[in-house]
Order: sequence, then structure tokens, then C-alpha cells
Amino acid sequence: MEFLLTSLVVCVTPGTGVLFTIAAGLSRGTRAAVIAAVGCTLGVVPHMVAAITGLAALLNASAVAFQTLKYLGVTYLLYMAWSTLRDKSDLTAERESEPRSAGRTILTGVLINILNPKLTLFFFAFLPQFVSTDEPYAFLRMTELSAYFMLITFAVFVAYGRFAAAMRSHVISRPRVVSWMRRTFATAFAALGARLAFL
Repeated sequence: MEFLLTSLVVCVTPGTGVLFTIAAGLSRGTRAAVIAAVGCTLGVVPHMVAAITGLAALLNASAVAFQTLKYLGVTYLLYMAWSTLRDKSDLTAERESEPRSAGRTILTGVLINILNPKLTLFFFAFLPQFVSTDEPYAFLRMTELSAYFMLITFAVFVAYGRFAAAMRSHVISRPRVVSWMRRTFATAFAALGARLAFL
């Protein structure tokens, strides 16, 4: 229960994945938000695999490796801020049905969470605390806990995305609101990147 509650707090806390899912819901509706949630959830898998296979200890012990991952995350956040700010297209639903758009959304979601140091810290430092070193099935236990975390991530992100999609009609017809929204998301991505750079 402690693990589940902590995981819920980690997922609910607004971060890059949440911002990306909300942006998808606002710009292209519920389907895009769910696709974004899928991408962000899939981005959890590399962290999970690294922790389960023992790479967590290596990364946790290597300051250089962690700094490299951190600044890769910073770079991608700043790219997200720049691309969001320069996007001048109208918010329409047409692109929602394009397979390439869905694939691009999933890929972006995956990259966002792959380069998310919050997940790195979670899986590389926090997860092992819930598995006893004397436990005979530690591998299965860590896999089980990681699966719970992924389910919680998906559920929380879908909830955020559906809420954003429900508000879509209130902003999509207002150009000034759309412009303000893009600047807000760009600023948020840049602020997260700046904060991460000085951690």
C-alpha cells in the first residue's frame, strides 16, 4: 500500500508527461490524449528494465552517467519548449486520425519519459527499497511493483488528458486563448528544463 500511494503521488505530481498529455488533449481531443498517455507509459519500460536487471546500481553509483542522462533530459525539454512556441498551426481535429501523427505522439511520449530523471530516481533509488535482498523472487517482485507503477501512470495521465479534452471546446475557438496556452506550455517545458539543469 505504501508503494502504491507513493507511486500515485509521483504520477499525479505535474511533470513533463502530464504537460505533454494535457497539451495533446487540448489540441486534438481525447484520442490524442490517450495515445500520449500510452507513449508516456511505454517510456517507463526502459527505467523498469534497467532497475530490474541491476543497471540501477551502476547508474546510481556513476555521477557522470546520471549527469549525462540529466542533461539529455534538459536538452529535450528545451526542444519541446522551442517546438511548442514556434507551432503556429490552428488547433483542429483533422490530424487526430492520421497514423503518422499517432506514431509521432507515442514516440514523443516515450522520449519524454525515457529522459525523465524523476523516473530514473524512482526506479533506481526508490523501487529497490520495497524488495528485500533476502527475497527469493526479487526479480518477480520488482516486475510486479513496476507493472503497478505503469498502470497508475497510464490511469492518471488518461484522467489528465480526458479533462483537458473536455475543456477543448472552450479554448479551440479562441485564438488568443490558444496563443496564451502555447506560450504557457512552452514556458512550463523551459522552466522544467531549467530547474532540472540546476538540481
